[in-house]
Amino acid sequence: MKRREFTMLFGGTLAQWLVFGAGAAHAQTPAPSPSPSPGADRGRQGIAQVATLQGSATVTRAHAAAAIALQINDLIFKNDTLQTGPNSALGVTFDDESTFSLSANTRIVVDEFVYQDSGTANAALVTVALGTAAFVASKVAKTGDMKIATPTATMGIRGTTGVVDVPGEGAVAGGEAKIKLYPDADGHVGRIEVFDRQGARLGILTQGASAFALRPGAGGRIAAVPFRVPPQEAARDRGVLQRLFASHNIGRRMTIERRQSRGVAPRAPNAPRRPGGGPQQLRRPGGPQPQNRIPRGPGGPQPQNRTQRGPGGPRPAPRPPAKNNKH
Repeated sequence: MKRREFTMLFGGTLAQWLVFGAGAAHAQTPAPSPSPSPGADRGRQGIAQVATLQGSATVTRAHAAAAIALQINDLIFKNDTLQTGPNSALGVTFDDESTFSLSANTRIVVDEFVYQDSGTANAALVTVALGTAAFVASKVAKTGDMKIATPTATMGIRGTTGVVDVPGEGAVAGGEAKIKLYPDADGHVGRIEVFDRQGARLGILTQGASAFALRPGAGGRIAAVPFRVPPQEAARDRGVLQRLFASHNIGRRMTIERRQSRGVAPRAPNAPRRPGGGPQQLRRPGGPQPQNRIPRGPGGPQPQNRTQRGPGGPRPAPRPPAKNNKH
């Protein structure tokens, strides 16, 4: 590339960056606090990633008291508290491809998340502390123990889609919380089991668009009361689910790419590649060389009558000179 072309390209790119950066600085809501130092989360492996974001959202880390503004692609860690602002929405997808979509003014806490392919101890616990959170459960719900908690109840999730509403500061102080079961994007309907905080089962949802309201019962205990979702609330939930499924599709692709990138380093020593793209043939230390890698000279194979001698072995006898048959 000529110097003049490089200067024009670099200068144009820098100008565009400055214009975009200035516009973004005015458009975005100021961060509640400065971002932590780059080494604050170094060495930690995220368990989820921000897939979609509209408006503003923050995260409060377990090792920091101040909230940090979230952005697309940011990693989420165990014990993180996520909070959306007014007129905002946040989509987060976990390593097992489960997705949570937070509506405006919603707060959740990632209490626990353990997932490994073919693992036997997969588990997740997410607490919806405030607002409306929709979810698509994936591999942990199918292979382990996935739970979603509210201030008054806990749900056992068995591979499904749902919406949780926690108004005010929870069902006791700000009204009744609601748990709703909806079909997945492919029409499949899973199951939600509801328990109180002491572990007693309150009820099971197995039908699409079925719901429980969590209300104080006899003796102050919480009861899961079935109710029919009103038309206006059902219309609102349809919009919530559309946003959830869109976030899930985006987040699932991001999660697959992130898991693949984690596997590049461990596989590299076992399958090194040469410039042509094919895998190299490995040999064990001290073992024989592969027999199908015969060096060839220009234009064809090496002559087969060249005898190699080992270290200290006798030299092959020299050939007698050719006789001259001319008299």
